[in-house]
Amino acid sequence: MNISEFQSWLNRHGANIKVDGQAGPATRAAIMQVFTNKDAKAITPAAIEDIAIRLGVTGRQVRAVAKVESAGGGWNDQGQPKILWERHYFWKRIKIAIPWISNPKGGDYTLDANRNGINDSWEKLCLAACRNPIAAFESASWGKFQIMGAHAKSLGYANALEFAYSMVSDEQAHYQALASFVRVNGLIPAMKALSTNPETCRLFASRYNGSGYAKNAYHVKLAKAMQ
Repeated sequence: MNISEFQSWLNRHGANIKVDGQAGPATRAAIMQVFTNKDAKAITPAAIEDIAIRLGVTGRQVRAVAKVESAGGGWNDQGQPKILWERHYFWKRIKIAIPWISNPKGGDYTLDANRNGINDSWEKLCLAACRNPIAAFESASWGKFQIMGAHAKSLGYANALEFAYSMVSDEQAHYQALASFVRVNGLIPAMKALSTNPETCRLFASRYNGSGYAKNAYHVKLAKAMQ
């Protein structure tokens, strides 16, 4: 997707910017507009139970993952889905080091280094999207369950941009993405094993949070969330 195509996509989703292939402040502002929803509806308890039933797990197990993964919320205070910019993902895709947004090493997880009231991950995403839209949306983790945009196609979305936009609609979309991720990656048995015993949570923790899960006490947090 080139910049003109991306600008056209933004316009189809509520923006009103000039389609000229020249990405700058107007395009960045349009991204923030399109990906903001201050009226997103919370998922209902019944919908959580329905997702759990379809996965063959309990509602408590689904809610435990939700509680641990994003401190319970899927949106920031400005109404955008929570994201975390992963600069090393973007570097892998463009092979160019760019201050603040692209680096072969991960890190630099700041919140508002510029003190401008804009979440840094969103600011980095907007800057990156003005260079390579799809690569940019692949390089952030999204929503309540912090699923990388790079997984979009494997989860059934057309691309990372469409996956990211689905996160804007409502909280149920975040849970549906989790269900797809769990199913596609063979995590159902690991989720079924979640209990108040941290040892039973290790498999899911390692598969979902990565090899550093123990250092983060992710399995312990899951067990506590199951109480």
